[in-house]
Amino acid sequence: MTMTFGQSIKHVFSNYANFKGRASRSEYWWFYLFSVIVALILEVISRPLGLTFGATEYVIGSGAEATVVAIPGTSILGTIWSLAILLPSLAVGTRRFHDSNKSAWNWLWLLAIPLCGIGAIILLIWWILPGTKGPNRYGEGPAQPA
Repeated sequence: MTMTFGQSIKHVFSNYANFKGRASRSEYWWFYLFSVIVALILEVISRPLGLTFGATEYVIGSGAEATVVAIPGTSILGTIWSLAILLPSLAVGTRRFHDSNKSAWNWLWLLAIPLCGIGAIILLIWWILPGTKGPNRYGEGPAQPA
């Protein structure tokens, strides 16, 4: 069964640190979309209010021709949001691996491969592919919304 946007968000947050069981593609991707939308909204709010840290200024040229280019730092609200969803994101990602009958702890190390994000691309493909049909070593099919 496919989860809706709202069901997915509710289910992920109600299983905030649950690393057991399986997660459907819809549960994972709706939560991912929600996370990105909230992060973008927080960026839009943070920048005009100056709620950033780590801004860098570069001087290009010299003398009267010099131009100062400011690169805004990290959004404070975005950082708080990222920390708030770190655990549920890891949990739903782990359950998504379980849906493909894979142990997340054996494969998340791929994120450490820095070559053009190759590890992240491999993980992305696994999260996109359908899970195993029927029960596997991690339980019955993905959880159904309540």
